[in-house]
Amino acid sequence: MSLTETPAFAEKLLTVPPPIEVAGRWIKRYHVTADPAGIAPDVEKAAYAILPELLPEPDGTPPATFVVLHRGGDDGAYLNAYSWVWDNVLHFKGAAAGQPVLGCPDRDPAHFVTPDLPWIGCVWELPPILHERDAWVRHLLAPEVPDPTAYLADSLPEGTTGDRT
Repeated sequence: MSLTETPAFAEKLLTVPPPIEVAGRWIKRYHVTADPAGIAPDVEKAAYAILPELLPEPDGTPPATFVVLHRGGDDGAYLNAYSWVWDNVLHFKGAAAGQPVLGCPDRDPAHFVTPDLPWIGCVWELPPILHERDAWVRHLLAPEVPDPTAYLADSLPEGTTGDRT
């Protein structure tokens, strides 16, 4: 498929569930889907069950991560975990479900595996990265006294994945 053959593009819905704590890390959460009902509970439960496998070892950096859980338009579901390490570096590890082309064993969107792929996210999964970069600088790197609590409370507003001008 070439760029001239791609189907019409549409932004997806972005919701922001409250942060959770997993494996000693505070996790800010973003959910992406075209479905106004949100992410199905079984997919969400399965994604957060595999999350500990996606987190790096502690290194002295405030233990903060943000995740993007994306339910694709087909059988696919994706969990991208972006964790702060080395004070100012973003560590990435992802999981996928329901997408055999990525090494998933079946089309079950709640059966997550951790393929070793060099991808950090698709166009619907990337919007939180810029916000989280700026929030990390604003609350952890720029102030005289870092404020991890303020960082945890500072999330991209709900809405769509784009058209935010």
